[in-house]
Parts: sequence; C-alpha cells; structure tokens
Amino acid sequence: MAAANAPISMKEVLTLSSLGINQQSMTFTHLTMESDKYICVRETAPQNSVVIIDMNMPMQPLRRPITADSALMNPNSRILALKAQLPGTTQDHLQIFNIEMKAKMKSHQMPEQMLGDSEPVKMFERTANLVNNQIINYRCDPSEKWLVLIGIAPGSPERPQLVKGNMQLFSVDQQRSQALEAHAASFASFKVLGNENPSTLICFASKSTNAGQITSKLHVIELGAQQGKPGFTKKQADLFFPPDFGDDFPVSMQISQKYGLIYVITKLGLLFVYDLETASAVYRNRISPDPIFLTAEASSIGGFYAINRRGQVLLATVNEATIVPFVSGQLNNLELAVNLAKRGNLPGAENLVVQRFQELFSQTKYKEAAELAAESPQGILRTPDTVAKFQSVPVQSGQTPPLLQYFGTLLTRGKLNAFESLELSRLVVNQNKKNLLENWLAEDKLECSEELGDLVKTVDNDLALKIYIKARATPKVVAAFAERREFDKILIYSKQVGYTPDYLFLLQTILRSDPQGAVNFALMMSQMEGGCPVDYNTITDLFLQRNLIREATAFLLDVLKPNLPEHGFLQTKVLEINLVTFPNVADAILANGMFSHYDRPRIAQLCEKAGLYVRALQHYTELPDIKRVIVNTHAIEPQALVEFFGTLSKEWALECMKDLLLVNLRANLQIIVQTAKEYCEQLGVEACIKLFEQFKSYEGLYFFLGSYLSSSEDPDIHFKYIEAAAKTGQIKEVERVTRESNFYDAEKTKNFLMEAKLPDARPLINVCDRFGFVPDLTHYLYTSNMLRYIEGYVQKVNPGNAPLVVGQLLDDECPEDFIKGLILSVRSLLPVEPLVEECEKRNRLRLLTQFLEHLVSEGSQDVHVHNALGKIIIDSNNNPEHFLTTNPYYDSRVVGKYCEKRDPTLAVVAYRRGQCDDELINVTNKNSLFKLQARYVVERMDADLWDKALSPDNEYRRQLIDQVVSTALPESKSPEQVSAAVKAFMTADLPHELIELLEKIVLQNSAFSGNFNLQNLLILTAIKADPSRVMDYINRLDNFDGPAVGEVAVEAQLYEEAFAIFKKFNLNVQAVNVLLDNIQSIERAVEFAFRVEEDAVWSQVAKAQLREGLVSDAIESFIRADDATQFLDVIQAAEDANVYHDLVRYLLMVRQKTKEPKVDSELIYAYAKIDRLGDIEEFVLMPNVANLQDVGDRLYVEALYEAAKIIFAFISNWAKLACTLVKLRQFQGAVDAARKANSSKTWKEVCFACVDAEEFRLAQICGLNIIIQVDDLEEVSDYYQNRGCFNELISLMESGLGLERAHMGIFTELGVLYARYRPEKLMEHIKLFSTRLNIPKLIRVCDEQQHWTELTYLYIQYDEFDNAATTIMNHSPEAWDHMQFKDVAVKVANVELYYKAVHFYLQEHPDLINDLLNVLALRVDHTRVVDIMRKAGHLHLVKPYMVAVQSANVAAVNEALNGIYVEEEDYDRLRESIDMHDNFDQIGLAQKVEKHELLEMRRIAAYIYKKAGRWKQSIALSKKDSLYKDAMETCSQSGDRELAEELLVYFIEQKKKECFAACLFVCYDLIRPDVALELAWMNNMIDFAFPYLLQFIREYTGKVDELVKDRIEAIKETKAKEEEEKDVLKQQNMYAQLLPLALPAPPMPGMGGAGMGGGFVPPPPMGGMGMPPMPPFGMPPMGTY
Repeated sequence: MAAANAPISMKEVLTLSSLGINQQSMTFTHLTMESDKYICVRETAPQNSVVIIDMNMPMQPLRRPITADSALMNPNSRILALKAQLPGTTQDHLQIFNIEMKAKMKSHQMPEQMLGDSEPVKMFERTANLVNNQIINYRCDPSEKWLVLIGIAPGSPERPQLVKGNMQLFSVDQQRSQALEAHAASFASFKVLGNENPSTLICFASKSTNAGQITSKLHVIELGAQQGKPGFTKKQADLFFPPDFGDDFPVSMQISQKYGLIYVITKLGLLFVYDLETASAVYRNRISPDPIFLTAEASSIGGFYAINRRGQVLLATVNEATIVPFVSGQLNNLELAVNLAKRGNLPGAENLVVQRFQELFSQTKYKEAAELAAESPQGILRTPDTVAKFQSVPVQSGQTPPLLQYFGTLLTRGKLNAFESLELSRLVVNQNKKNLLENWLAEDKLECSEELGDLVKTVDNDLALKIYIKARATPKVVAAFAERREFDKILIYSKQVGYTPDYLFLLQTILRSDPQGAVNFALMMSQMEGGCPVDYNTITDLFLQRNLIREATAFLLDVLKPNLPEHGFLQTKVLEINLVTFPNVADAILANGMFSHYDRPRIAQLCEKAGLYVRALQHYTELPDIKRVIVNTHAIEPQALVEFFGTLSKEWALECMKDLLLVNLRANLQIIVQTAKEYCEQLGVEACIKLFEQFKSYEGLYFFLGSYLSSSEDPDIHFKYIEAAAKTGQIKEVERVTRESNFYDAEKTKNFLMEAKLPDARPLINVCDRFGFVPDLTHYLYTSNMLRYIEGYVQKVNPGNAPLVVGQLLDDECPEDFIKGLILSVRSLLPVEPLVEECEKRNRLRLLTQFLEHLVSEGSQDVHVHNALGKIIIDSNNNPEHFLTTNPYYDSRVVGKYCEKRDPTLAVVAYRRGQCDDELINVTNKNSLFKLQARYVVERMDADLWDKALSPDNEYRRQLIDQVVSTALPESKSPEQVSAAVKAFMTADLPHELIELLEKIVLQNSAFSGNFNLQNLLILTAIKADPSRVMDYINRLDNFDGPAVGEVAVEAQLYEEAFAIFKKFNLNVQAVNVLLDNIQSIERAVEFAFRVEEDAVWSQVAKAQLREGLVSDAIESFIRADDATQFLDVIQAAEDANVYHDLVRYLLMVRQKTKEPKVDSELIYAYAKIDRLGDIEEFVLMPNVANLQDVGDRLYVEALYEAAKIIFAFISNWAKLACTLVKLRQFQGAVDAARKANSSKTWKEVCFACVDAEEFRLAQICGLNIIIQVDDLEEVSDYYQNRGCFNELISLMESGLGLERAHMGIFTELGVLYARYRPEKLMEHIKLFSTRLNIPKLIRVCDEQQHWTELTYLYIQYDEFDNAATTIMNHSPEAWDHMQFKDVAVKVANVELYYKAVHFYLQEHPDLINDLLNVLALRVDHTRVVDIMRKAGHLHLVKPYMVAVQSANVAAVNEALNGIYVEEEDYDRLRESIDMHDNFDQIGLAQKVEKHELLEMRRIAAYIYKKAGRWKQSIALSKKDSLYKDAMETCSQSGDRELAEELLVYFIEQKKKECFAACLFVCYDLIRPDVALELAWMNNMIDFAFPYLLQFIREYTGKVDELVKDRIEAIKETKAKEEEEKDVLKQQNMYAQLLPLALPAPPMPGMGGAGMGGGFVPPPPMGGMGMPPMPPFGMPPMGTY
C-alpha cells in the first residue's frame, strides 16, 4: 500500500546520532521518554553524562555531566529524577532536580535496591511471577487508582527465543494484585452509552506458547465496574504475526484517546492498530526495520513516538484523510468507519452518515437521527436543511416535538451553531423562557450572532448586549451602550474591536446632561490611539457655546500637556478666556509653565490690563513696554520683580534699575539692592557699584557689598565696603571686617582709617596688628595721645608685639618709666627674645635688668631670660665664670658666641658646658688653644668629633695629634678614652701615627703595656702598615690572639710569620695547612708530619697528596692517619688511576670503621675489576651493606657479565639475569629467568634476542607472553616483520588466539597479517571473529592490499554502508552481490550514492535494476531517476518501477509513463494514468496524441484538452472523430454559451437531429431559448426542440412564483423599516433643534469616514435631516404584483 494512502502515517522526527548520542546509549537501560515533550539519555562514554532533548527544539540538546544508574524526565515540566546506587551498599539513592532553577528539589534513599523508575513512595510488593524478570514498563491510570507493572523473562524450554511476558495489576483502593501473562499494557478511559461517568479500561497484549501452539491476543477489560450503571463488555482479538516474525513479541502499547485506537508495537517494528471500543483490527504494518525498544504517547495529535536501536525517533499519526475511507473500503466495516469519523471528527464518511440519517428519518427514528446529526463528523448534518426537516415533522400529541429532541441532543453534545442557536432561541422567546437563554449563554452552548441579539433584545436589553458583544456586532453594541449612557465603555469597546463611532454626536449628547462627564469623555477621546477623532478646537467651542469656561479650561489643560507647537492657537485661547474671566486661573496656568507656543504679545497686553504686571513683564519683549510696567512696584511683589530682573539682559536690567531709582530712590532702594545682590554676577559688581556711586547711595552700596563680601576676594570691593560702613557710621561692621577679612588693601585701608580719625581706634588696630604696621600704629597712637589704646593693644590684643611697641616708643623717646611700666604690666606674656633684641639693637639692654631679675625670681627657666641676664653679667664682669659653669638654663651657643670677642676662654667654658663641638673647635683653632682642644676631644670620646678633628681637611690636624700623643692620652687613666682614640686613628687610616701611639703605650711600660687588645692591634697594624716589624713583635709579645693573628697573617701573605705563629701556639694542623696550601711544599709537610706524628696532620697531608694525583702515596697516608672519611674521593681517584689493588687495601680498612653501602659496593666492583670472582662469591655470602642491584647494573653496563651473573643470581633479579644470560648467549637459561621475572620488557628483550639468533621455538614461548599485552603487540609484530619472519609471526599469532587472555589486538593483527601474507585465509578469519576485530584498522589494511570482498564485508559489519556501497560499485567483479548490495543500498546516508547505484546497475546489471529501484523507492528522487534513464535511453527498462511509484504523482514519472503508454498504444492505462495522476504536461501530451492514428488516442487528447480548459480544441477533436457525446459533455462543462450554440449549429449543418435534441438537454443551462427555438424553427426541427421548450417553461414558471412571494415579503419589511426610520428621524430632529448654530452639522446618515461612521441608531436609507426618504435613483417605487 502506498504510504500516502495508508491510514497510519510515519515520519522520522529526529535521529539521535545526529545529536552526538553514542550508539551504545540507544538502549532500553540508557534512554527514557515518558511523554512527547522530552527524551532523556544516560551516556556512559566517552564520559558519564545525561542528555535532555526537548522535542520542541530537538537540535539544542542539554548535556550535563551526571553519573546515574537511571534518569527520567517529568512528563510535563523540566524536572529530572536520578537514581544511583550508593557506593559499597545495595541501596539506591533517588534525587529530583529542577533544571530551570538549577536546584535540587528532593532527595530520598531507598531501603533496598529498586528496579525501574519509581516514585519515592512504595506502592505495592511485586508478585511471584515477576521474580527474576526485567521490568520494562510501569503505568497508572489517570485517577492513579490502578497500577500495572510489566516484566519480561526468558522463554520456555521448548521455545527459548520467544520472550515470556508477565504483568502485575494492582488496585490502590483494594490493595490487591493480580498476576497475568502480558508483554504490554495501557489504561484508557471510555464513556459507555447510558453512563455519564467514564469507565476505566485496561488493554494488554500477550504472546505465549501452549503445547507448541503460539497464541497472540489483545484484551480490553473494564476495571472497577460501576454498580447499577451500564458497563463495558470485555473484548479480545487475535494479533496476527507474519511467519517471519514468529519470535517477535509486543514491547509497548499506546492508546489514542482522541481517536479511540489501540497501538501495539512489537520489538521487530510491527505496528498493530485496533479499535478501542470493539477491539476490531484496523491496520498492521512494519514501521521500522530496526528493533523498537521504547514508545511514548503523542496525546495532542493522537499518535505515538517510537525509538529504535538506530536512534531514529519515529512519529506515528493517524492519516485523517484516508483512515475512514480505508476502514469503509478495504476493511468493509461501515459501522467502524462511521464511529471513527464521529469520534475523531474525520472526513470520508459523509455519504454513509447522510444515508444513515435519511434511513433513520424515514423510519421515524427521530431520536436516533438527532443523535446521529449531533455527532456527524465535521458537522455535515448540522445545517438549516436538517432543522427544516425536523420542523416539518408533525408533532404528535403527548410527545416531545422532534425539533426539541434534536436541539436537546445538540445541547448535551456541545455547542450549537449560529443557525441552530437562532432557531432554538426563537422557540424559547416565544415561550417567554428567558432564563433558559441565560443558562445556555453562561454554559457557552449558543453561538452568538447579531440576529440572535435582535431576537433577545425584544425581551432583555442586558442579555442582548452580551450577545452583541460576543457576536462582535459593533454598531449594535455602541447603540446599546449609548442607550445605557455608558459612554466611557463605548471608547473602550471601540478600541478593542477597532470600530469608529460618531464621537461628535456622542459628545453633544453627553454635554446636555453631564458637563463633567463630557469633559471626561473628551479626555478619553484625546487619549485614543491614533489621535483624537474630533478636533480639539471643535470640542472647546462646544463647551464655550454653553459658557462652560471651567470645563473647557479643564479639557484644554489636560490635552495640551504635551506642549506641542501645533497647539499654539489653543494655548492662546485658553489663556485669553481665563484672563478675561478668571485672571487668577490664568496666573496659575502661566505659573506652571506648561505652555510655550501661545501668542506672547497678545497675552502680555491682556496680563497688563488684568493687573498681572509680573506676567506682563515676563511676556513683553520691548524695553519701553517693560519700563512702563516695571514702575508699578506698588502692585508687584518685590520677590517676583527681583526674579524678573534675572530674565533681562545686563543693559536692560541696569536701565530699569536706574528708572526705579530715579522715580523713587528711597522706596525702590531695597528692591534695587536685592536685585543687585541676586544677579551681581550677571550684572557685574563694578556696574552695580558704579550705579550706587552714581546716586551717591552709600547706604545702598553698604547693603549690596555686605552680601557680596563673603564670596569676593577683590581688595577694592572690601575697601569700598569698609569705606561705605565707615561713612554710614557702622563702626562695629568696620571693626569686624578689618578683623576678619583677608582681602582688603592693608596700606590703603590703614591710610583711610588714619585720615578718617575715627573715635574708635580698634579698626586701625586690627589692620596694623594683622598686617605688620605696629610701629606705624604705635607712632599714630602716641602722637594722637591715645596711650590708653597702646596699653590696651599690648595687654589685651597682642602682647607678642610688645617688643615692636617698646622699640617704637624708644625711637619716639618715650619716658623710660612708661616703658618699664608697660613691660611690667605684661610680664610673663611678653616674648623675651625679641624684646632683648630690640633693646640690644638700641644698646638699652640694662633697661631690662629689673624685668629679667623679676622673672628669675619667679622661677622662670626661659632660656632667653637667662641668656639676656648672662650677657648683662658678662658685660658687667660680675664673676662670669661662676655664672657660666653653674647656670643650667642659658643657651651655650648664644652666650659662647657673645663671649668670643670679649674672652675666648669664657667662650670655651660655655661651649664645653653645652658640648658645642664645632664652635669649640673653631674658637680653639682660631686662638691656637690646641691643648684645650686635645683634652676636650679625648674626654668627649665622640667618633664624629674625632672624624672632624682627624680629617685631612683640618689644617690643624698635626698640632692636635701632637697634643693628643704627648699630653692628652698620657694624662688619661681611662681605658675607654684610649680605646676611642685608637679607634679614631684606625678609622682615620693613620697607621704610622697609630703605631707610634701604640708603641708608646704598649712597649714603654705604661699602664696598658700588657693589654691583650692593644698587643693584637699593634701586630695587626704592623701587618697592614709595616710587615718588616711583624716577626720582631711576634718574638717580643706573648699576650696576643695567636690563631686569629695567624689567619690575618695568612691573608696578608706573610706565610712564614703565620707558620711561626701557629708553631708557637702548637696549632699543628693550621701550620701544616700553611705548608701545604700557601707555601705548597709537600716535602716539608711530610717532614713536619713525621715530626709531630698526629693523625690529623697525616690526614691533611693525605688529602694534599690526593689532590696532586699521588694516589698510592695518599692511600698510604690515609692508612697511617687511620682516616676513612674521604673514601668517596679516594674511590674516585683510585678508579681514575686504575689502582684497584691499593683500593682494595684501603676499602678493607674503611670497612672496619664504617658500614657504608658505597664502600661495600666499590669493594665488589674492585674485586670484579681484578677478576677475583671467588672473593665476590665469598663477600656476597658474608654480611654486607652493598647495594647489590646497583653493583650488578654497573657490572652489566661495563660488560662484566660473569660478575653481574653472580650478583643477579644472588639477589634474584630474574629480569636482569635474563638480559645477562642473553649477553652470554645462554638462551635457555634466559628464557627460564624471564619466566621467573614475568616482565613484559624482559620477555621482549629475550624474545628479540632469540629471533635475532633464530631460536624461534624459544622466541615463540616469549612472544606468547608478550602479545597478550595490547601495547606491546605491535612492537613484536614489527620486529618479526622487519626481519622477514612472516610465517613464524603468523604461527605466533595463531597460537595466541587460544590464549585465555587473547584480546582484540591479536585477532586484528592476525587479520592484518593474513591480508598481507595469507589472503586466502582472510575472509574465513573475518567471518569467524568479526565481533573481536578492530574493524577500522583492518579496513585500512584491506584497502591497501585491495581485498575488496573482505573490505565490503568489513564496511557492512562496521555500519559504514556508504563506503560499502562505493567499494562494491568501484570493484564489482570481486565485491558485487545483488542481495548484499540491496541491503546496503537502503542504509546508506549519502543520497548521491543512490543515483550512482542506478548508473552502476544500468551499466552492469540492467536486468536487476527494477529490483534495486523498488528497494530505494522511498529514498530516491523519482524525477532524477527518470532523467538518468531517459538520458541513457532505457526508460522502458524501469517501467515496473515507475508504475510502482506513480502514486507519488511526480511529474517526471507521469510524463515518462504516459510516453511509454503512447508508444505501446495502451490507451486504457494511459487514461487511467491521466485520471489518477494530474501532475504532467497536459497540453504537451495532448498535442502529441491528437494526431495519433488510433481513435482512442485522439479521444484521450480531447479528454486532456477538456481537463485543461481548452474547450474549443477538445470539441474540435471530438467533432472531427464524430464523438458527439464527448463534444456535448465538453461543451456543457465549459459553461460557454457561445460554444454550446456553435455546437447546435454544427449539428444542424450535419443534419444530426437526434444530436441536436440531445445537445439541448446536455447544454440546457447554456443555450438561450430564443436561439434554440429560432434554429429549430428555421431548420424544421421544432419536434426535436419541443421537450427542451416544455422544461424551460416549467422552470421559469416556478422561478416567477418564488420572486412574487419574495417581493411581497420585501414590501412588508420595507414598510416596517420606514416606520422605524421615521421614529429615529424624529429623535434626530429633536437633537438638531437643541444644537447651537455655531456647531457643524451632524453627519449625513449613511455616510462613512473616520469620525463619522454612524451613530448608535441605524440611519435612514437616503433621507436628510427632517426630510422624508427619497426613492433610489429618482425612480418611483415599484408596485406590487
């Protein structure tokens, strides 16, 4: 059956492999699909992850790295459940995650291991029949009251291939289980006739064997039958499996609630479709060539999804167009076809349903007919004709009218259509049962329409409005809202439905009764999308005409908020009307600043007239207008006027300010000052000052500058403010500014204040005190006799400036008593230092004696007080030494400096007391007091002072050194002073002077002669400065540090002196080191060692000998020293010198002292080097710490194999022993050792050695132990092959196949070897071990070796069907096999290979090409195949194929077949092809066959022309071949009157009277009666035309009767409508009389347009305002019949 005509259509939705899903994950245990929304895949390779595929966007899978045993998606939402076994236990852990929120929702630990996907609530225990079963499905019914668990187990012993199915059915309410045999099951809901509650059904399919017989059944059973209600009768049906599917079994079952179908899907891809209600078989087909393991319901479309092992996600759906014809036609099950059509609302059963309805109706089974009509598919019976039928049935008394039965049935089934709703409502309204209508509307049982609303309006306006709204009868809805005065709802509704009512008329109507409501309505109109439908100005005029100023203002203020330029006129208008009527409102509007596009000059004039001077100023733009208005300061708020000045330019503002000052200076000064303060930056401070100065208004200047002063740094402004304040008598302000300001010109201000002679001198004091004019101040106050202010200034203002005051008073020759009194009045607050300085400059220091003594008596410790007092004592020579030595408070530097010119010795006393080093050095140098200087320097012990004194830059350094050496140090008894002096000499790098100093101290029997440090220092200094004296000092001195001095001597290269020192102090090791390292005399060292006979000395000598390469002597010395510490160096040196006999002696000595692995290891090596193998055997048997492994490796590397063999055998290192034996060519022993080592590396070494030695038997023994390791196999193979040992290698590999640990690599490598060296064995090997081969590797080798048959087989096994097909075609002599190629061809992925295969078969196997194309029919492009065959000239060859695929209606196929039929003159098949398949070049075919010699062919041409609408050509061909019936039928179908009449004329011309009569009836609708009668009369054929004439008269008589009846009804309706229009017209005239004359006329009824589309009442047909209706087109009304 063609796929297009099948009742179930299949399509591939998705291929999982295209999403990167691994093939091994496409199994039941890895993949789940619980609904048609998600597929969940659990991957284990290349890493553990879970892939979630959303079927709405399958190409965007979500992959998460998750490890789990099971993964399941929620059927409805993005929630993932995971189950994993806890490590180390048998318990399962269940976790639930919300993928969208990326959060864990729940977690549960199972008490025992669970199988399958389960909720974390235990529902029931598994029954015994499910033990050891693999659970494959778990289902529950929608109410979750019934559960079913399904498992499978191995089949019975007589037929194990047939899997056994077991089912456990569990009732939640009864808590009981029932065990059944079934492979698949599902629940369904079904509504049984007579039971309003749906029944729960379970459907299950089973396949079992009993006594060798296979039984396959489908069962449908009701669960939980309802008491007292009709139940579902149990059904069962057979499942018919084809013979080839004997071991196939059901794996899944899905039920389509939409269509009432059961889908049973088997493992091998069979689909069984059964009807749910009757269990009747509907369809069976194989939907997948690969095994199906999972299905899921596609509930929305009534189908299911299936997934097979190839990863194809298949979707099965009901073919709505064909299933009903299929059931009624091929199955001949009319009842099932009708039920399917009704159940699924499917096409195809129309004729059956109509026929059944007529039968029921004729049998007066009205109830059954009503039910059939209500359930008719696609509503084919729910028509006015059906209603009319029921209406026409006479009502029997005491019985329900059939019409009501019909409507009742419809109401119970669902919703009525528009016509049914209208007819039922008419019945209800006539019976005044309005409540029924309300209930039906609430239940949405009626389809609303405008006619229904008109009907209901007669009884209920509210209900009618609801109906109008649902029916979208917009004019009626608007009219209803208008009647209810709900005008706001009109706008909302109109916007929702896109309707435009007559807004102007509505606004006028509202305005009469509710002005505020009119405002709201107008605002709502203004906010409509697309703009206000009525002009704002028109709306405003409506309000103004009724003097509704406030309402008009409110409307305009709201709509003008956007402040658009195009609204300028309206802005002016709203301001005008309010300035004239309500100025305060206009003022508020202007204050808000919401308008900016109105006529400003006009508004300015109105504001001035209304007394709104501020607003007038804001709107005037000319200076004269502003000056005229601004002088009205009495009526302008000052603050507003000040703000207005801010809007003017600088020049205009100053002009206005001048005018205000000229008009009234006193009254307007405050405003001007405030303005200047506010806008000083804009106007300029200078201009403002100049303005005040121009009017000599110091008061204004004072107030203006007072506000600006704090922010200004201009000295001139600060000065002018001080000046203005002084002139206005603001002395306190002058005092404050002079005290606080930092910006005025101090000199200028001082001079001004002195000239002003203010009675209060505080401002002047502030200026002079702050800016250093104290002498000027003092002079001014003294000369002005303001002594009180002098005393006040010194005592209270700034006592710190008293010295300046005193100095100026002294300069002004003020009496000393006043000055002394002034000083004493300040006392301790007076700064002494500047006071002393001022008096000292004027040589009046004695004036302060009383003051200073008074301070001292008060306990003052001020250094300046004591300095001044000391100066007075020094000048008076009143025992100054006593003061200098006893007074602790004076400054030594100050007083010493004062004494330098008077008495230098006093200066030294002062400096010594204060440790003033620099000053003392300078004064002693200057006055040649070097002895005092030397004593001071020695006593100070200060390094920095010594550095300065002994500096080369000091020209008096020699005199100082002489005094230090001769006087200062000999006098000193302090070691610290001596040490500091010595250190200073050393630091100054004066070695000779230091030696001189030390010899005097150390060698001349001073107190420091035996000083240890000084002796060390003397010798060390001599080593550095005078080496010739060193040996003498060594011999004369005994108390020095010998080791340290000796080391210094060595460093100074005084080796003999160093040797003498070490020898003097018995430091023999250091002494011999000097001989060895410095003097470098081994002979003297050996002599010295024999003399002292110390082990340490011999050790040093041995080391030196070792360094010099005297290895034997060094070994002898080490033995004498009994020193084993240097054994590493000795071993190295002995090995380098090859003196192993001496080394053995040394190592034997060393072993007695230490147990070192190195020593024992080297001893074994030395034995090996001198070939003492017996000693080695004895040594290893003795206790030792030798590292035998390292020694053995070393011996092996140096080819000492016999010794290495002893060592490796002793330590059981079989791997190394095997290698050693290989070197010794002892192969059997090497194999034995390798067997003990059991190491891959060892086996390889021995194996390769045996191969090289051609010991292949031993090599094979080794090789079998190597090739079981995958990583080493290739290396062994390459080694054999590189040496040409192919047969031996193949023998090795063949032996390896039987190994217990044989792996894929061995099988693959043997296959590679067969391919290269034994091709005759290759195919057998591949077929035997195809599952254990690395196929890709073997594919490459077969390709290289050109084994095409084997290569094809490998490609097929590896599922690389594209490459397999290519190989077969490219190498067909060897690789081609027809059956194999067909199997491969259907599985290739590259579409081009299909066509390449067609070419291949065409060239090499044309006899089998149809067989191939039939297999590829569903995959190839038929057009391309036909093109290929046409180009090759072999279309006839593929005729069977084209016939098979013609059902696809492909143009190329149709044309090719039609051409073949023409060539074969098979007109029957040609006509059949044309009728069933219309996709071809019809005109081309017609032209091709219209001249064919066969009549039937030419008839087909006419038929084609007729189908193509080329009526004339078709008729011409038919007439030509005398096919008059065809010509008449063609003419009738054309609908062309001219053709029909031409055909009549033709028949008359041909004297075909019978044809003339027949044509009249066939073309009855096209032929005009007058033409027919005329032709018949003229050609004497009236008799033949008379039947036509009778029919025509009868038909037209009936039409006239119908017209008369319709006209009478139309006249009645017209009269009723005219009466209604007159009433409406009267109402409109009433509104028109109320409208003002200034308003525009209302729209003419019947006119369209935006904003004028009609009001809420239908307009009269053509009438105007107050005029009666005019007849249409000026014609009088037509009369009645």
